Amino acid sequence: MSERRPEPIAAALERYLRQAGLAKRVGQASALDVWPQVVGPAVAAATKPLSVTADGTLIVGVRTAAWMNELSLMERELLEALNRANASAPLTRIRWTIAP
Repeated sequence: MSERRPEPIAAALERYLRQAGLAKRVGQASALDVWPQVVGPAVAAATKPLSVTADGTLIVGVRTAAWMNELSLMERELLEALNRANASAPLTRIRWTIAP
């Protein structure tokens, strides 16, 4: 009978997520954490990342329609920056919503 050695919880969790097909979704959700560093303080103050959908769409709440318009023009650059921060689980688009 072979004995299994204990493994770090992080390694066990990573293995489970990979086997369950959830690793990419968890990786995409990391965009919520890195949003302030990627977009900078001014944009971070006017926005709040809310969720990531199964197809890789990042939902971001924006204070005003003016901010939504400005950020929609910057979507490509923001996506590129977010995907550089986590290339293993890329986002596909950003959807903006008014969320004061």
